[in-house]
Amino acid sequence: MPFIAIFVSRNQTNKFPMSGKGTTKKSKYIFVTGGVTSSLGKGIIASSLAKLLQARGLSCTIQKFDPYINIDPGTLNPYEHGECYVTNDGAETDLDLGHYERFLNTPTSQANNITTGRIYHNVITKERRGDYLGKTVQVVPHITDEIKRNILLLGETGKFDIVITEIGGCVGDIESLPFIEAARQLKWDLGEKNTLFIHLTLIPYLSSAGELKTKPTQHSVKTLSESGIQPDILVCRTEHPLPQEMKRKIGLFCNVTEQDVIEAMDAETIYDVPLLMKEERLDSRVLYKLDIYNDKDSNLVNWKNFLSKLKNPKFEISIGLIGKYVELKDSYKSIAEAFIHAGVANEIKVNVKWISSETMDEENIQDTLAGLDGILVAPGFGERGIQGKINAVKYARENKIPFLGICLGMQCAVIEFARNVIGLDDAHSFEMNPETPYPVIDIMEDQKKISEKGGTMRLGAYPCKIEKGTLAHKIYGKTSIQERHRHRYEFNNNFLDQFHQAGMVTSGLNPDSNLVEIVELPNHPFFVGVQFHPEYKSTVEAPSPLFVHFVKAAYQHAVPFIKNSK
Repeated sequence: MPFIAIFVSRNQTNKFPMSGKGTTKKSKYIFVTGGVTSSLGKGIIASSLAKLLQARGLSCTIQKFDPYINIDPGTLNPYEHGECYVTNDGAETDLDLGHYERFLNTPTSQANNITTGRIYHNVITKERRGDYLGKTVQVVPHITDEIKRNILLLGETGKFDIVITEIGGCVGDIESLPFIEAARQLKWDLGEKNTLFIHLTLIPYLSSAGELKTKPTQHSVKTLSESGIQPDILVCRTEHPLPQEMKRKIGLFCNVTEQDVIEAMDAETIYDVPLLMKEERLDSRVLYKLDIYNDKDSNLVNWKNFLSKLKNPKFEISIGLIGKYVELKDSYKSIAEAFIHAGVANEIKVNVKWISSETMDEENIQDTLAGLDGILVAPGFGERGIQGKINAVKYARENKIPFLGICLGMQCAVIEFARNVIGLDDAHSFEMNPETPYPVIDIMEDQKKISEKGGTMRLGAYPCKIEKGTLAHKIYGKTSIQERHRHRYEFNNNFLDQFHQAGMVTSGLNPDSNLVEIVELPNHPFFVGVQFHPEYKSTVEAPSPLFVHFVKAAYQHAVPFIKNSK
């Protein structure tokens, strides 16, 4: 019998939205856990489910609870954890929050990402303050109570019908046990029909046997059950379709109904996943189990249009991404996704060529960068690979190739211009060379006495005033913008006149501090460096204007070559 999308319970009381005059919206909570192996895509499943619920008219948010002891990912090497994503309010967070924002087109905040380190920091601070009145502080109840408090924060704002909480790591990991225990307790604290547990597992395919195997999923569910949680829905990652008989078997052994075994086939792009989950009726099962009446069909017209353009581009271009962490592409996840969004906006496929800045010697730079339609010099920290980035900037400037420099990439553009145009041969950033006689990039005055690394940079959204008549003004179409920052060092305004006289335009300034936010070269097809991170705000529905125009410029650079090759 086919599964029916809409369910109405006989005593239906939860007709969303519940907010109105004199009432407060009461949130329901979904927990997403993972088993068998890491990197199955809990963040994408959570984002896809939230997108489907949002498309039905429900207000949703997603939060990530990470079981590592770092206070936040801000001090982690990108090779350890991928990109550090920054929110408007200046939180350094897990890269999954980028997925949440890109799918939902709504900003996240500090409250959307909590780590074990932050939980223990909060509890120990309370203990030192005497808040526990001499009690012995323990994992249960004090740590779990603090976890529960943080889980409920977003729901208590009254803004959301549904709060989805992704618990990092794998079920069975010792680090995640307090989070699992806190979620178990909340099921009883919140009452019937107010919580839901989704467990993401792997159904591996054994090529030697020629069949899919369910045993890892069975063991994963068993491990979760030993912690006191029975999953309500199983989402099964698989390379091959799950036969209905296998769904029945999984349901039987894992104590869920056949309809609650959701197939999650490997997808061509992460942006396919919401539609795949809709086909599997994941959103309908969630609404039914949470006892929410919702008779709206998911409005995914814009999403489908985006996918259609993504899969049917009219042109292709190649852009080189020059960075020091290119071996792990998740280190630049938001940049890669921003290129997808901007490509779709231009109906162009952007082929990103990942190039290590450590290999960018002046001798081989021609061979390495030849044939590129655009060059992006990526953000980063530290001296390693810095000269390669400067070499790439010089190549782009001299050969009139569209160029975009982000954060450290913008600083490299300033250093290169100072050395090779102004004539300040030993110009450098104070970060790389404290002895330089020309610190064209210098540490911020309020940063000089700071010794701690975590959470001490210029973080989050800051205003930028754009000068009329500049390329930046053409790109953004307005004179006032806000973009997100993550850096310590700035353009040194002591050298401002020399740069202006040599032809570099500082087209964007912070209105409060007068710090340089955007630089550009008017005598170049497209040469822009920005101190901020425009990639953080790029979403499916609102691609970054800077990336959109950069991709367009790269295409215009490629057009003569495309015509000549025909």
